[in-house]
Amino acid sequence: MDIAPRKPATLLIGLRGSGKTTLGRLLAARRHVPFVDLDERTIARSGHPSVSAMFRAVGEPAFRAAEVAALRDVLAEPSSAGAVIALGGGTPTAPGARELIEAARAAGSVRVALLEAPAPVLGARLSVAPGDRPLLMGADFTEEAELLAARRMPIYRALADAVIVTATTTADALAALDAATA
Repeated sequence: MDIAPRKPATLLIGLRGSGKTTLGRLLAARRHVPFVDLDERTIARSGHPSVSAMFRAVGEPAFRAAEVAALRDVLAEPSSAGAVIALGGGTPTAPGARELIEAARAAGSVRVALLEAPAPVLGARLSVAPGDRPLLMGADFTEEAELLAARRMPIYRALADAVIVTATTTADALAALDAATA
């Protein structure tokens, strides 16, 4: 009996506001595959009502540990084959996450796409729709994006199979993401 090879999941990484959730949902719908928002999965398992509430209640280290546990579980699920999985912005920097992602890449079970846009674009997006994420550093969203980019981009780039610039229209970014991760 022949068993078809498992189709790799598409893992989306990038700073907050880069389009991971928006483009992830659209890409999953286009491909008729499941979409997983790791923040939503982490919160659902925690019993907290939101990311901000969980951060306040348990602190960032415990939140990151819960994120890594959720990532480990998602990557092990048979239903994640071919899925589009949006990670939280800090997930790849959490202890153990990078190793999980690298092992999944080496096994051929994921392709990693880095979504990026300049800090002023991210700041403008987040000023309009801040969502439920705590401001981690900086005086505003643009400054936070600059500071976090300095810390996180080397890790993101090391993990990425493809880099997609999302400072374009949603349609253009989606087309580029689809082509780069097909």
